[in-house]
Amino acid sequence: MNGKNEKKKSMMSGWDWAFVICNTTFLVLFCVVTLYPILNTLAVSFNDGLDAVKGGIHLIPRKFSLRAYDAVIHKQGLQQGAIVTVARTVIGTLLALVANALLAFVVSRRRFLFRSSLSFFWVVTMYASGGMIPGLILMKNLHLTNTFLVYIIPGLVSAFNVLVLRTYMESLPDSYEESAQLDGAGYMRIFVSIISPLCKPVYATVALFVAVGHWNSWFDAMLYNRNRTELTTLQYELQKYLNSVMQTQGNTSSSGKTSSSSQVTPVTVRAAASIVTMLPIIMLYPFLQRYFVTGLTIGGVKE
Repeated sequence: MNGKNEKKKSMMSGWDWAFVICNTTFLVLFCVVTLYPILNTLAVSFNDGLDAVKGGIHLIPRKFSLRAYDAVIHKQGLQQGAIVTVARTVIGTLLALVANALLAFVVSRRRFLFRSSLSFFWVVTMYASGGMIPGLILMKNLHLTNTFLVYIIPGLVSAFNVLVLRTYMESLPDSYEESAQLDGAGYMRIFVSIISPLCKPVYATVALFVAVGHWNSWFDAMLYNRNRTELTTLQYELQKYLNSVMQTQGNTSSSGKTSSSSQVTPVTVRAAASIVTMLPIIMLYPFLQRYFVTGLTIGGVKE
């Protein structure tokens, strides 16, 4: 009997080792597939422009060059665009978080009469919108065009973020609110002192969603503030520079002439611009990762 038990233990350990090897191999391959686009973009950004056009660059630059980063960083208007982008990201994220949290708290209260009607109204806006032209006319009638507020007010409330916050708040025990009401606390006191401290994970999740949206936005700058250079954004300036490089490269190719400026090609400029714009978000994400995962798993499940 002892021999049979030892044999079973050895067989189980063999299966365990096989599982560990297969699981580790799968995770390593998954990490490689996930990280390869970023590492490839990084390698292309550090490569010489004319050499990068040939292709065949994978994880290591074939001909090292910093010309693309030098061109992107010293682009005229980029510093002003970076200042405006940081300002709209910080201010827009804070105000949107406050507005979405307050609305979510209101519709999460079971005593609120119109909670179902408002929730249905917000869900409809997720699938249908007025379109670009009516939106532009609305911004003009509200006198928001050519102003900084056009970056903040239109995206102040998001139906998706409100529903995520509402679902999380509804999962909290009602005993917290009832105990606070017995002690004489009002709804605002309950929201600030009880609900908000318990909602830190979902707050971090929504804040990351909003911050990434503000950081990557460029179309609203082109649509509403293209005539105000002091209100330009980082992404819009990079987009304009990429278009100018592509046009210059096309003119150079058609004329058959090459110059030192042609060493900056759309391939390397696009890669360098991608690295410059994604770097702040990559640096911010590790600090919010544990809240981000918790907010999605708990806020997305309703009993």
